[in-house]
Amino acid sequence: MRNEPKPKKLRLEESKVKTMMTYFYDSKGIVHKVFVPPGQNVNAVFYLGVFKRLVRRIRRVRPEYREDGSWRLLHDNAPSYRSTLVADYLTKNHILTINHSPYSPDKAPCDFYLFGKMHLPMKRKRYADVEAIQKACTGILAAIPGNELKHSFDLLLDRAKSCIKAEGYHFE
Repeated sequence: MRNEPKPKKLRLEESKVKTMMTYFYDSKGIVHKVFVPPGQNVNAVFYLGVFKRLVRRIRRVRPEYREDGSWRLLHDNAPSYRSTLVADYLTKNHILTINHSPYSPDKAPCDFYLFGKMHLPMKRKRYADVEAIQKACTGILAAIPGNELKHSFDLLLDRAKSCIKAEGYHFE
């Protein structure tokens, strides 16, 4: 028996720059996006600041949503989103929420729809700096037609109906 060298594992080079983005959209388009500064944790205090800016932006770009109860928020179950600090702000400002199913990222339009839209054009590309990533993300999001964004909400409704029909049981 000979000692043959083990084949080398090929590894994709990891990008040297990374960034995180939080974005909010409705059936008409992207309403607000925030690039998280490098090293910043998305904790309750940070998210509350993002959310306050979102509310101001909604009132500015979607005048039909200025009235209390005229829009609803669906966000996932991240601890910073569920914090007392954020919940108190939502209640105080009469912002209605749609409860997100626990352990169900496939029920969030961002997860089952937008991430795919962003992933494919950015796949296997290397960016020189954070600004280049942000520019690419912004361009991709801006290019998504409104009717496709509306379709993502239709898909969300279909997924919710499937859950109800399954009466809580797991399904593929």
